[in-house]
Amino acid sequence: MPAILDQARTQVLGDGVGLDQAGILAVLNLPDEHLPAALQLAHDVRMRWCGPEVEVEGIVSLKTGGCPEDCHFCSQSGLFTSPVRSVYLDIPSLVEAAKQTAKTGATEFCIVAAVRGPDARLMKQMREGVAAIRAEVDIQVAASLGMLTQEQVDDLVDMGVHRYNHNLETCRSYFPNVVTTHSWEERWETLRMVRDSGMEVCCGGILGLGETVEQRAEFAAQLAELAPHEVPLNFLNPRPGTPLGDRPVVEGKDALRAIAAFRLAMPRTILRYAGGREITLGDLGTRDGLLGGINAVIVGNYLTTLGRPATADLDLLAELKMPVKALSDTL
Repeated sequence: MPAILDQARTQVLGDGVGLDQAGILAVLNLPDEHLPAALQLAHDVRMRWCGPEVEVEGIVSLKTGGCPEDCHFCSQSGLFTSPVRSVYLDIPSLVEAAKQTAKTGATEFCIVAAVRGPDARLMKQMREGVAAIRAEVDIQVAASLGMLTQEQVDDLVDMGVHRYNHNLETCRSYFPNVVTTHSWEERWETLRMVRDSGMEVCCGGILGLGETVEQRAEFAAQLAELAPHEVPLNFLNPRPGTPLGDRPVVEGKDALRAIAAFRLAMPRTILRYAGGREITLGDLGTRDGLLGGINAVIVGNYLTTLGRPATADLDLLAELKMPVKALSDTL
């Protein structure tokens, strides 16, 4: 057994204390023959510190495309030639999407907008949309609207939004290679305000943007410092017309190593499968990740890419005897 796994068994599984950056890097560098042991340990950590339940979520875009930012992975940027055009979703369609999400057994519905930050029009739509959903659907509402002001944070709390997603995307040292129209620090400040407001913090990123393994470890350590309630783990699905459109996808074993490493860095955090897992891991890898530290899943389609059918993920969870988390006011 590699020394880092012995250390993690005592420190993370035994005491609930996550690995530091050096320890995370050691897991990310484990040879293939030790990957099953790392995944088993990550699963044991998840079961001990989070329990067997899996949180299921659906997402929908309230405002798609036409974003002024230059996130190099994103087909919704208005600065690239990717074939996504700006469009708003009306409130009845938003409510219907929430209803369909709830029918899958999901406990959370996340409203997403492709913007630098919300303007008055978008905040008004959010207020109307959240109120309409809460009146008709028994589901928690989360939001992802870019960078916020303190007033906007307070407004979202008042609306009843219980969790806010704002991904750091990658580590601080690599961020300028991925985004130039705003800074990593600006994102961090939004997350600080959200955390201080009492809303739950959802913050993750995308692996495979061109970062080194060392920077991947840096990213996991920075997320652990933030201590978000949830970390959505995406794997780059290269989009035509974006600056990263020609990048190769993450190797399946590297993706699984990352899942184990992120779990061992954050033993108590909800670690959610998000975009790109279908092309990076496929069906078998999806199963391996659920048995290697993952305890939440986005079901159905993503914002601009197709996902697995919701029934496929729910059937897999049933086969693995992993109960779907029941709806609760605290989640």
